[in-house]
Amino acid sequence: MLYAIIAKDNDNSLALRQMSRPDHLARLHQLNDAGRLVLAGPMPAIDSEDPGTAGFRGSLIVAEFDSLIAAQDWAAADPYLASGVYAEVSVQPFKRVLP
Repeated sequence: MLYAIIAKDNDNSLALRQMSRPDHLARLHQLNDAGRLVLAGPMPAIDSEDPGTAGFRGSLIVAEFDSLIAAQDWAAADPYLASGVYAEVSVQPFKRVLP
């Protein structure tokens, strides 16, 4: 089943995000290589694809996991959470309708 992982960043976490990004992306690449990643990306803090020093408000990941618990466990091990980028993370079942 698909799950949406919705994370909210702590204020002023851009430097932490940049520092932890390689490890965060490595985990996403593993999901993608396994054919389980639907989409992933950050939510800019301003209305711009490149928010610069404004940074990001959070992230959205939609991926396939065997269960809600498996998705929660995966999200709990995210380097962004461990390094203090994320203030909170929500994991919810997701039903894809389109495309």
